[in-house]
Amino acid sequence: MSHNLQFYIDGAWVDPVVPNTLDVIDPSNEDAFAQISLGSKADVDKAVAAARRAFNTFGFTEVAERLDLLNRIIDIYKKRSADLAVAVSREMGAPRQMALDSQVGVGLAHLQKMAEVLKSFQFRHIRGSSLVVKEPIGVVGLITPWNWPLNQITCKVGPALAAGCTMVLKPSEIAPLDAIIFAEILDEAGVPKGVFNLVNGDGPGVGQALSSHPDVDMMSFTGSTRAGILVAKAAADTVKRVHQELGGKSANILFPDVDLEKAVSKGVAGCFSNSGQSCNAPTRMFVPRDRHDEAAAYARTAAEKFTVGPADAPGSKLGPVVSQIQFDKIQDLIQAGIDEGATLVAGGPGRPAELNRGYYVRPTVFADVTHDMRIAREEIFGPVLAIMPYDSVDEAIHTANDTVYGLASYIQAKDIQKAREVAARMRTGNVYINYPTWDAGLPFGGYKQSGNGREYAEYGLEDFLEIKGIAGYEAAE
Repeated sequence: MSHNLQFYIDGAWVDPVVPNTLDVIDPSNEDAFAQISLGSKADVDKAVAAARRAFNTFGFTEVAERLDLLNRIIDIYKKRSADLAVAVSREMGAPRQMALDSQVGVGLAHLQKMAEVLKSFQFRHIRGSSLVVKEPIGVVGLITPWNWPLNQITCKVGPALAAGCTMVLKPSEIAPLDAIIFAEILDEAGVPKGVFNLVNGDGPGVGQALSSHPDVDMMSFTGSTRAGILVAKAAADTVKRVHQELGGKSANILFPDVDLEKAVSKGVAGCFSNSGQSCNAPTRMFVPRDRHDEAAAYARTAAEKFTVGPADAPGSKLGPVVSQIQFDKIQDLIQAGIDEGATLVAGGPGRPAELNRGYYVRPTVFADVTHDMRIAREEIFGPVLAIMPYDSVDEAIHTANDTVYGLASYIQAKDIQKAREVAARMRTGNVYINYPTWDAGLPFGGYKQSGNGREYAEYGLEDFLEIKGIAGYEAAE
C-alpha cells in the first residue's frame, strides 16, 4: 500500500487533518508521476504532541538500546536501497546509478558512521567532585532539502536518534518520496511510536508551524539562506536552538605549481556533480592570470564530455535540474554572465539542442569573470562554472573570502605545506586540499551566512545534546 498521501505520526500512517494534495513532478519530462498530501499546523500539532509524549521514555533509554535500533535501521535501509534510488532519481533528476551510488550511498554512510560513533561516545564524565552530563535536547524539528535528500535526512535523523531525541521531519515537498520510504524503513525497524514523525508540506504551512512551535526544543534546517532566516525568525520567540546548513559560493584556488589540465578537469567535475545542485560545489575557479586562457580551454574540453539526459537514460552523466523555478533562475544568471561581459567558453542559455522537454541546463563555463559579476557572487545552484584570474595567491585568498558565504573552499597545490598555510586563512567551515575522497567523519557546516552548527559523526551528535553540570555529585571526603 502506498503511503504517499499520508503522514507518519505516533507510529502509524494517518490521513492529513485537512486534505490538500500536491503533484510530484519528474524533472526529466515535466510530468506529474505521484501525489503527496500537504500538511498544516493541525498536523504539526499532532506530530509534536506525539514526539513530546515519546520523549518522556525515549529520552532516558540506554545507549545500547539506541545502538540496536540504529543497526536495525541500517539493515533495512540496505534492503530498500533500490526503492530509495528510484524515488530520488524520479523526484529530483539524479541519474539512476548516481542516485544509487551517491544519493543513497551517502545516507547509508551517515547511518553507519553514527552507529560507530555511538559505540564509544562519552555522555558523562566526572570533573572534580562534579558530574558533567550530555543529554538529549528534547523534541527536534528537522527540515531537509531536495538536492541531497537522503544525505540530509540521515545526518539529522541518525544523530537525533543516537542522542535520544524525538523528532518531526518535514522533507522538501519537491522531493518527498524518498522520505516516505525512509519512514517505512524506521517503522519496520521498530522505532518506538512517537519517536520519529513525518509531516509533508511546504514552508508556510508546515515549516513555519514547526519552527514556531513552543514544544519544539530545537530546529535543524538545511536549505537556502533566505529560508534559513525565516526559520530562525520563527524560532526566536520561543528561544529554541537553531542549527542551519545554508548556501555557499565555494572558491577553488589552483596554485601555479599544479598540473593544470588535471586540476581544471577535476574542478569542472566537482562543480557539475549532481547537476551543480550542491551547496558546497566549487563554483569559482581561481587560476593564475598567465595561464587563464589555458585553463579555459581545459575547462571547455572537460565540460563537453558531460552527457545531459533523462535520469533513467543509459549514459546520462548530468540529469535535469529539479524544477522550473530552478531552471529559470539558472537561465537568468547565465544570461547575466553574458550581459556583464564574461567570456562564454562552453554551454550557454537554453536546453541542449536535442532536449526540448525537461529542466535540462547546458553545462556552462565562463572565463574572464570578475568579482563584481553576479555569477561570481550569487549561488547559482546549477552546472555553471566561473573562472577567475588572479595575479597573486594572496589576492586569490582575499577575493575567495570576500563573500557572504563560508561553507567550503578548495585548494590545489603540489606544495602541501603552502596548501596547509592557505587552508588556515580560508574563512570556511570546510577546506578540501587536492580533491580528497569524501569523509563521513569530517565535521560539515559553514561560517557566516552559510549557517551555524555542524553535522556528520560526533560533531552532528553534539548538536542534538544539552550539557548539564551536577555539582556535589561526588561525596566530599
